[in-house]
Formats: sequence, structure tokens, C-alpha cells
Amino acid sequence: MEKKYILAINPGSTSTKVSVFQGLEEIKSQKLEMNLEDLKQFDTIIDQYQFRQDIIENWLKDEGLDKKLIKAVVGRGGLLRPMPSGTYVVTDAMIEDLKIGIQGQHASNLGGILAKGIGDELGVPSYIVDPVAVDEFIEVARISGLKEIPRKSLVHALNIKAVCHRYAKETNQNLEDINLIVAHLGGGISVAPILGGRIIDVNNANHMGPFSPERAGGLPVGDVVKMCFSGEYTEAQMKKLIQGEGGMMSYLGTFDGREVMKRIEDGDEYAKLIYDAMAYQIGKEIGSLGPVLKGDVKGIIITGGLAYSNYLVEYIKDMVDFIAPITVYPGEDEMDALNRGALRVLEGEEKVKIYEEEV
Repeated sequence: MEKKYILAINPGSTSTKVSVFQGLEEIKSQKLEMNLEDLKQFDTIIDQYQFRQDIIENWLKDEGLDKKLIKAVVGRGGLLRPMPSGTYVVTDAMIEDLKIGIQGQHASNLGGILAKGIGDELGVPSYIVDPVAVDEFIEVARISGLKEIPRKSLVHALNIKAVCHRYAKETNQNLEDINLIVAHLGGGISVAPILGGRIIDVNNANHMGPFSPERAGGLPVGDVVKMCFSGEYTEAQMKKLIQGEGGMMSYLGTFDGREVMKRIEDGDEYAKLIYDAMAYQIGKEIGSLGPVLKGDVKGIIITGGLAYSNYLVEYIKDMVDFIAPITVYPGEDEMDALNRGALRVLEGEEKVKIYEEEV
């Protein structure tokens, strides 16, 4: 008798990643690229639904995968209403918010819609796991210093939660019983205190915290105001400077950490200064969260693509290893995280959540 499997779907702007898992083993995976000309026929991201679903269906057929053996479908969560973390069954109410783009339009909004389309056709459950809209802030963390601008929870929740679950399992502890600080280091950088399994605070990686390969991070706000009203920049240009052309890109003309490391190895002192400054800001951000957890920090986790840089990790370790032991989980395996989220529910390790009951 053939084993059943979980289908994971992760839509990007010009591609859809798909993976098939039997238990924890990924048996098939593919990044299904799409032609930009084909995408131009669609006015909105949501209009791409049937086009993308047909591509997934054709891939399953080409790979000889029997759809009848799918036991669940899990999609990347989109920009939904603020919600607690967890694995959610895809409901009609969730679909409506994904279609509207309740917190914005993004390709990930298609994740739950595609999962439900395939799941409903086969009569199997469809899920999303830890979307970027996860909000578990303590109320005091929402106060910014200006009444008109509350602090919001927009976070690399999928990977942060996945590495927390991994750490707890590997150390034979219950996640709810331990406090952690997790630094997700990628194109954007999220540094979060984890209290009892919840992300109780985090810098918004688009606008706050350490600068990253392509984002400016927290800036001197007065000087930003002056730039905005100088007449030299449009609103669109300012937004691009902050997110896309900020951080390492602003100083070094690249967001590739490997290229920066090569420059450092070739004796480029300025490249070293900028890379050190990013590591310094990450270390400072981690250190600032010790008091949030009142010094009760069981471990610090460094993860994301930049965690492959030993130079960067060692710089950060040198700053913060006095706080707690450091564990490094390089990379960001979103497909594995989606599968594990679905498995926790299917195997009874975690209770499935209902969107309407949580938002």
C-alpha cells in the first residue's frame, strides 16, 4: 500500500515552490517558474489563482504523483488580520480576507487559497502555518512614542517558530516552559523574544531594528524627516531607500554577503566596517531583549541565510554569549516548516486553530 503524503505550496511573485513530504522526508520538490508575460494578463495577484493551480496540477501529473494519496495540503500564510501563531485550517472567512488583502497584496496571499482549492477537490484538510501576520505582542510593546503610530507585529514567524520547535525538541524541553531570543538574519532581520512559546515583541524588519543586506533598519527620524521634505526625493524613492536600497546595498552596492566577505578577505577595510556594523547592530538588538525576558533567557538562536556566515555569527557570539548559550540553525527551510506545522496537527501534537475564533 502506497504511503500518503502532504503537499506544501509556497507562492512567490514569479514562481510557486511545491514540495511533497512523506512524514518528515521531502520526496519531491520544485520551484515552478512563471513567465512574466503570462503574469501580465492578470490585474491582481488573486486573479492568478487558476493559472497557478493548473501549473501545480500539471506538475503533480508530470511527476507521477497520485493526487488521491494527498492527505493534507498546506500553504504559506498571507497578510491576514493580526493573529496568534499556529497551524490554521483554511476557512471561507480566511479566504475572503486573503482575496481582499486585508493587510496588503502579496503573493503569499495565494497560499491558503491554493491549498483550499486542491484540498476541497480531494476532500482533505487544507492549512496555513505561522503567517507573517502573527501577532502575540504584549500590550506595552505596541506603544511607539507617537500616538498616531502604533508598533505592529510583522515578523518572519514561519522560520522563527520552526526553529523554536526544533530547539525545544532537540533539548527535550517544552517550548511553553522556556524563554528564547531568536535572530532571523536574511534580506530582512527580525530579532524576537520568545516567552512561553509566544513572540511577545519584535522589530518590524522593514522599518526598525538592525540594518540588513537591503533594508535601512532604524534610522535617526529627524534626519529622515529632513530628507522627506528636502524636495530631492519622491515618496516612492524614500520607500525604496529604506527597503530595497538600504543597509549593505546603500554602503557597498550589493546585498550579497558572500561578495562582501570576499572583499573583506581581499583587504577592503570599508567593507569590513559595514559588515561589522551590521553584526554590531544585531548583537545590540539581541542584548536589548534580555531585560524584556527579565534575564531569564535559556538560549539564543541565530537563523536565516546570513547565519551561514561564520564571520558574522562569531562577531555576534562575541557580543552576546554572556546572556545565554547560542544555537545556530543556518538557512530558512520554509517548505519543511510548513510540513512540520501540518504534521503537528495531524499527529495530535498541536490543536488546529480556527481563523474566525482567533482574530
